[in-house]
Amino acid sequence: MIAETVCSAVAVAGLGIAAVTAYRKRFLAAARIAAYALVPLGLVMTGAVGWVVDTAFSPTAWAGFVVLGGAWALFASTRAVERRRGGTRKERRAAARAARTDAAAPAATAPSLGQASLGQASRPADRPAPRPAAAPRATGGSDDFSDIEAILKKHGI
Repeated sequence: MIAETVCSAVAVAGLGIAAVTAYRKRFLAAARIAAYALVPLGLVMTGAVGWVVDTAFSPTAWAGFVVLGGAWALFASTRAVERRRGGTRKERRAAARAARTDAAAPAATAPSLGQASLGQASRPADRPAPRPAAAPRATGGSDDFSDIEAILKKHGI
């Protein structure tokens, strides 16, 4: 009820200012001020102000806003994780299928010049990994670096 009274008072004050502006022969500015003054009155008459006031003081409405915020946060976090993983579920499944078929077929069966002559780039799986140069070992530390060597061999370094 107070919100409706305030909006009506703002509209009446705005129309008064518009009348003074029109009296000063600034009709375009007066029409613009009148238009702005009539907006709060129109919102009161349509019931939008009542709805906003009822929503602002309703615990159920605030709980609904919290649920909407949680849904938005969940959606945003899943999109962020999806971007970090590299694509959608379909793209990951297709990549996994392609990796399985590449692993099942030996690299020697692919023609050596066929892909390069057709203008297709060769995949990293088709090229053998370069062997690292054997580093001289210290006499007492062969067990210290075995796990590091295993990791490097796993990545083809």
